[in-house]
Amino acid sequence: MNPDLKRASLLRKQGQYESARELLLQLIRTSPDDPALWLECAFTHDAMGLEKEAVPYYEKAIRLGLPEPLLAEAYLGLGSTYRCLGEYDKSLRTLEEGCRKFPDDRALQTFLAMTCYNLGEHARSMEIMLTQLAETTNDTNLSKYRRALLFYADKLDQIFR
Repeated sequence: MNPDLKRASLLRKQGQYESARELLLQLIRTSPDDPALWLECAFTHDAMGLEKEAVPYYEKAIRLGLPEPLLAEAYLGLGSTYRCLGEYDKSLRTLEEGCRKFPDDRALQTFLAMTCYNLGEHARSMEIMLTQLAETTNDTNLSKYRRALLFYADKLDQIFR
């Protein structure tokens, strides 16, 4: 990792958001084709509560082409930011695209479930969340019901007679 990018990331993680932001904006001016800089700048804006300002940084980072682990984080960050801004349709498209590219990424799935909830797609939201819960829990008591949870996850509105 670029030492200046590493320093900016550390500043953000230490809560020194404005210093991180200033450094990142300077780095982007000198290296505008580095997608990792754009992504870190998006994360920093989000951390500052500047979600609307974070969006173009996420979009540019994705367009420039990030390596896989960072690309998944970018989809999650952008989708989550759209959701926070009430732009649920954009959030849905972004998170679904991320889930298509990274089908095993449980964080993306969880954020997709939250967006589905916001869109009134409660059954889909619960299906995703129950599946994630059943497939990841270490709780002994809950694990006993794993098969039932997975079976009912997409049948919550169904009445069995």
